[in-house]
Amino acid sequence: MTSLYILKNSVGKYYVGITELEIKERLARHNKGDVKSTRHGKPWHIVYTEGYKDMKEGRIREKQIKSWHGGEAFKKLVARAAGSANGRQPDSESGNLGSNPSPAALAGSY
Repeated sequence: MTSLYILKNSVGKYYVGITELEIKERLARHNKGDVKSTRHGKPWHIVYTEGYKDMKEGRIREKQIKSWHGGEAFKKLVARAAGSANGRQPDSESGNLGSNPSPAALAGSY
């Protein structure tokens, strides 16, 4: 199986790559300095992954993401992976979103 992954370092730089290795093994190689393009800026950590059946499919997606050049689509993808949607995701546990209603509003009387 092929994995696409996005790494981020402590200064906010991103790296997009694909691998047939286990993601943790590939991350270790990045953090050892074995990968020329990520040698500087260590340590890196994984912020996003996707799985593909083969390298061809993974490479197509990698090229698509890299073509975004850090624009809005890339920022949305990374934010969604981090669980942030600027407050637009519904809370699955709360019954009342927003401010707490008054007892009168809950009873239906105005």
